[in-house]
Amino acid sequence: MIRIVSFLLGVLCWVNSSYAEAEQNKIVYQVDILEEIGPKVWRLVKKSFRQADEVNADYILIRMNTYGGMVVYADSLRSLILNQKRPVWVFIDNNAASAGALISIACDRIYMREGANIGAATVVNQSGEAMPDKYQSYMRSMIRSTAQSHGMDTLVSGRDTVLRWRRDPRIAEAMVDQSIFIDGLSDSGKIVTFTPHEAIRYGFCDGIAGNIEEVLSQENVGHYTLYRYVPTVMDKVIGFLINPILQGLLVMIIVGGIYFELQTPGIGFPLAAAAVACLLYFAPLYLEGIADSWEIFAFIAGVVLLILEIFVIPGFGVAGISGIILILGALVFAAMDKVYFSFPENIVSAVIRPLLLVAGCAFAALGVCMCVGARMLTSRKWAFALHAEQKAEDGYVGVDMSIQATVGMSGMTVTDLRPAGKVRIGTDIYDAVSLLGDYIAKDNPVTVRKFMSGQVYVVRE
Repeated sequence: MIRIVSFLLGVLCWVNSSYAEAEQNKIVYQVDILEEIGPKVWRLVKKSFRQADEVNADYILIRMNTYGGMVVYADSLRSLILNQKRPVWVFIDNNAASAGALISIACDRIYMREGANIGAATVVNQSGEAMPDKYQSYMRSMIRSTAQSHGMDTLVSGRDTVLRWRRDPRIAEAMVDQSIFIDGLSDSGKIVTFTPHEAIRYGFCDGIAGNIEEVLSQENVGHYTLYRYVPTVMDKVIGFLINPILQGLLVMIIVGGIYFELQTPGIGFPLAAAAVACLLYFAPLYLEGIADSWEIFAFIAGVVLLILEIFVIPGFGVAGISGIILILGALVFAAMDKVYFSFPENIVSAVIRPLLLVAGCAFAALGVCMCVGARMLTSRKWAFALHAEQKAEDGYVGVDMSIQATVGMSGMTVTDLRPAGKVRIGTDIYDAVSLLGDYIAKDNPVTVRKFMSGQVYVVRE
């Protein structure tokens, strides 16, 4: 009997230790979004989610503190979250405005710090003014569908059964559109923004917490290992270089450098500037896996074709047009993040954004170059061109005046003069014209009677 009891106690201890070990094996991966939503944040979040897969994390916890950012990257982040198989929670550490609100609503659970806010998702331009309704309509649809993705709850009260959205899409839409009226919540003309207690009341917050530990405690995650991606120096450099504003400036330098080099070949400085800009443009995109080798080779091939068209092939035809298409196409496709194509609804924005960036900056660079190029190339302040003038009154001429010494000398026709041809005078051969316009056969003696415009005029002896 004692042996049986001991065996049962041993089994019970083994089960308890296994359960405790399982509890301790929970892996939580923390992802920080603490600045404006843009390519840098998108890049780091992708890396964080990839590492969460590598460590087989049980949960992903986003620490959010942002006033918003670019809609295209916010859309990509929300799609990344909605397509995650593991639970994704968010802790709003003060602010989740605009694009931050959209990303937060995509998460499975939302926690907020006391004094935090969520909402105000109207699409605005860089000066803070609301964009036209076309943009607002897209944002309304996006935030509405994000709220709807969390489904409904079935509420039974007596004989009544009510279906209620876990996150009301109408309220989410009111965060974007000020014309939407929500009874008891907002008046028409006011954008919805929630405090933590208001967000809990309307289903847009699941709890109030002061830090990450409190969030995990409320989710009953008692034993866990917390992972977090720490950006390296290279991450910071690449994040700076892939900023759209800097990429636009690099495109302008590339186009402007090529333009000036073709206008004044052999200078070197414009070509060097374009080469450095190309390196700074393509290198971070290639290292990140955004750009492929073929795009770099296509860019080089385009430059070669353009040079051949200008300096080797007469006119402007297939080679020149093909070169321009290859250059612009390579710049556009290099800036196009291939991850977009994992989400079919983002393919259009994936193409349009880099296309507008490259095309707009390229045309702007060409416009600036054509407007100020001629002035720069002729100004004495710039060493782009020779400024000395060779005037006739200073003794400069365009022909070899030593030929004038042949007047009066005798020679022999080397070719037939019809009436132009060639004659030999002494040991030299000159272009010659029959002074009387008559035909003089080959191997006939002639005398030079006149020199004009680089040619000698002869008569038959």
